[in-house]
Amino acid sequence: MANFYGQYIGFGAGGEPKVFTVATGGDAITTDGNYKVHTFNDSGTFEITTLGDDAVVQYLVIAGGGGGPTGFYGGGGGGGGYLTASGLSVSATTYTVTIGGGGATGANHANAVIGGNSVFGDGGSAITATGGGYGSGYNSANAGGDGGSGGGGTGGGAISAPEKQGGDAVSSGAQGYDGGDSTGNYNKGAGGGGAGAVGQNSTGNTTSGVGGNGGDGAASNILVAATDVTRAGGGGGGAYDNPNPGAVGGDGGDGGGGDGADRGSTRAQPGGTNLGGGGGGADYSAETGGAGGKGVVFVRYLFQ
Repeated sequence: MANFYGQYIGFGAGGEPKVFTVATGGDAITTDGNYKVHTFNDSGTFEITTLGDDAVVQYLVIAGGGGGPTGFYGGGGGGGGYLTASGLSVSATTYTVTIGGGGATGANHANAVIGGNSVFGDGGSAITATGGGYGSGYNSANAGGDGGSGGGGTGGGAISAPEKQGGDAVSSGAQGYDGGDSTGNYNKGAGGGGAGAVGQNSTGNTTSGVGGNGGDGAASNILVAATDVTRAGGGGGGAYDNPNPGAVGGDGGDGGGGDGADRGSTRAQPGGTNLGGGGGGADYSAETGGAGGKGVVFVRYLFQ
C-alpha cells in the first residue's frame, strides 16, 4: 500500500515496515508483477525520488547499431553494444540516460559510420554500451569497424584483392561479437556481428557472390518477465550482382539487423529503431546502404 507521501510500504518477514523505490523518467513506465520498468527510447533522466530498502535496479543498455556502407557490396553494420545486469546499487539521485543514434551509411564506396554509445549514469560509475562497428566500404583499405559488435568486411576491386577482416567487438562476448570476413574473388560484403553471435563470412566469387548473414542479437525478458525479446542484431552484407542475376544479400541477424541488398532489386535495409540493429550493406547496383538503428535503455526495480 502507499502512505501519505506516495511511498509504497509493505511488511517484511518480521512484520516491520518495508519501503519501496519510487522513480520518474523515461518515455514509458510499465508494470510487470511487482516490478516497474522505465523505457528510454530517447535520452533523458531517471530520478529516484524515494529509495527503497531494496536499493538496486536491473538495467539493459543497448547502443546504436553501425551503418552499412553505400556503394558496391558493403559489409553489414555491427549491432550496438549490449549490457545487462541485475543488482546494481543505486541512490536517491538523478541519473543521466543517453541513447546512442544509429550510424549513418557514409559516403559512396567509403566506410559507413559507427553507432553512438548508450549510457546509464554519470562519471566513472556510468554503464556505457559501445556503438556497433561500421560496415566496410568497397574503396576502403580498412577492415570493418570495431565496436560493441564488429562491422562486416568487404572486398576491393581486383580479383586478387586480399581478404578483408571484419571489425572486432570491444571484448568478444561482453557486449557483442566480431563481424565476418570477406573472402573469395571480388570479395562480397560480410555480415556484421550481433550481441549474440559473430557475423558470417561472405562466400563465392564473381559468378556467385553471396553476402554474409548478420550475427543474431541477444534476448532479454527485462520488459516483460515472461517474454524474451531479441535485440542488437548485425546487418547482412551486400551481394555482388554482376554478372550473376541471382546473387543475394545476407540476412540481417535476429533482433533488428537490416538485410543486405540483393541483386539490384532491393535496397539495403536499416537496422531496427530502438533495437540497436546494424544496417545492411549495399550491393553492386543498389548502392544505398542501410543506416544503423538507434539504441534503447531499460531500468527495472521492485516497487511493491
